[in-house]
Amino acid sequence: MIILGIILLIIGFLTGISIMWTIGIIILVIGLVLMLMGRVGRPVGGRKHYF
Repeated sequence: MIILGIILLIIGFLTGISIMWTIGIIILVIGLVLMLMGRVGRPVGGRKHYF
């Protein structure tokens, strides 16, 4: 999700499409939160890792 968020941010920045930029930021933040929760040992969706 983090990589997808970064890709969408880059595409949104290069093409000037603001919705891509917004979706990229949202997906990036969700990916970082899930990664942080997985690293502290908190199960995410019944799993230790979300990937």
